[in-house]
Amino acid sequence: MSSSVIQLLVLAGIAIFLILRLKDVLGTRDGFEKPTAPKPIAKKDRAGFEVIEGGPDRDITDHAKEGSETAMALAAMKTAEPSFGVAEFLGGARGAYEMILMAFENGELDQIKPFLSDDVFETFSDVVEQRKESGLSIDAKFVGVRELVLTNAKFNKATAEAELTVKFVGELTSVVRDKAGKVIEGNASEIKRQKDVWTFGRKMGVDDPNWQLVATGE
Repeated sequence: MSSSVIQLLVLAGIAIFLILRLKDVLGTRDGFEKPTAPKPIAKKDRAGFEVIEGGPDRDITDHAKEGSETAMALAAMKTAEPSFGVAEFLGGARGAYEMILMAFENGELDQIKPFLSDDVFETFSDVVEQRKESGLSIDAKFVGVRELVLTNAKFNKATAEAELTVKFVGELTSVVRDKAGKVIEGNASEIKRQKDVWTFGRKMGVDDPNWQLVATGE
């Protein structure tokens, strides 16, 4: 076999090796790859939902049954305030739940007063005051949110006032001590679950983006 043939075989082997390595790194593409199509323009259907590619707004239907009163209220909120997003709201509600719950447990309500309606702040303050008068103290640590579900939504088109109700299942450790420091309830090493149903409210379309806790339940 001549030296030129051997050189060609060696070069061919190197080329095949390089091709295989490129496929491993970049993947395989067959034929002409079409450029990314521009996102379709969102439109409104008769029910007020934002329609994308022939379907309703998934930001709404991921959290409320299509055609339900809750879904219709969410759609009306988006009309009044186009920047409003349900998923974004729920993300904020998760953080607000931890902040408000722990401030209440620790008796530090002043730092969360802007996020509470007057009625809720008064109720929380009464409980904290009664706790102090009884000489009780709470040592609580937040573990996390196990469940978060949007359960209801209401919107008043005349006043632009919106209310969103969320069910939380939180996990935390909590120990209650008396005046002498004796544990009378709870266990620092035991995680307990706590269910809360909170309603947040605000006026849509205004500069203040903060929601307030306007009602609590279980």
